[in-house]
Amino acid sequence: MPYKLAIFDFDGTLADSLPWFQEVINGVAVRYGFRTVEESEIEALRRCDAREIMRRLEVPMWKLPMIGRHMKAMMARDIGRITLFAGVDAMLRDLAERGVTLAVVSSNAEANVRRVLGPENAALIGCYECGAAIFGKRSKFAKVLRRCGVGPAEAICIGDEIRDLEAARAAGIDFGGVTWGYATADALAARKPTLLFDRIGDVAARIA
Repeated sequence: MPYKLAIFDFDGTLADSLPWFQEVINGVAVRYGFRTVEESEIEALRRCDAREIMRRLEVPMWKLPMIGRHMKAMMARDIGRITLFAGVDAMLRDLAERGVTLAVVSSNAEANVRRVLGPENAALIGCYECGAAIFGKRSKFAKVLRRCGVGPAEAICIGDEIRDLEAARAAGIDFGGVTWGYATADALAARKPTLLFDRIGDVAARIA
């Protein structure tokens, strides 16, 4: 059944920000007193959910808001280095032309999201709910549904992280996992998303 609303995550789904994240994370770890990441453990961490990553890196929950604000500021500083994945422009246009309402729910700042999308792509997005807490996307999804006047059964969340999948399920929304982002393809597949996308070019044909 075609969906009326597609809610996209940003980092790792629309924007290729994982290389930037891997470059800056150890500096953030030193600043905020959690464990640095060895290159040899990156793939293992990509198979973990957010709580397990926090446990392994010894990140206290109370520090998350400070870390989040700092990361957003760093991305704003480095915004020229973050680009969209190839094919995102065409995919967003295709969905909009098929009558699907588009939304973005992200932990990143709306200003960062809009700058990377660029004016033409940003104008295709009917609803932004940004600045979500790491475990705060469920409430953001609920806001998007209300603002767009769409029921949960008519919407799909498209994201690259296990926490996106968990938040979508908690909100009663189908989830489409993408295999080009932060979580590995096998980690997403093991949690049985509604759909799993290996190519950006497949998204519009499968949901609209």
